[in-house]
Amino acid sequence: MPIGPQPKGRRGTVEEPYSPLNLRLVLASFGLVVCAVLSVLLLRAGWTVPGWLLAGWAVVALIDIVVVQMRRRARSRAEGGRSHSLFE
Repeated sequence: MPIGPQPKGRRGTVEEPYSPLNLRLVLASFGLVVCAVLSVLLLRAGWTVPGWLLAGWAVVALIDIVVVQMRRRARSRAEGGRSHSLFE
């Protein structure tokens, strides 16, 4: 999937829904915080394998946040700075 805005004039259809980037950003941020905190707690408790697995998921959430931010900026540039609700 290319990193860029939705096509101009597209509000989404049933076949091609509009991407809820703001909601995806909130969920990825929540995942990052939860995975990072649980990872630290598990590593301190001596559970190394689950701790490192959760640390890996935290890294994946961080990468997702970066990708979403890049797409949100591209969408903002393409639409002239129009703000969006959480679900669009």
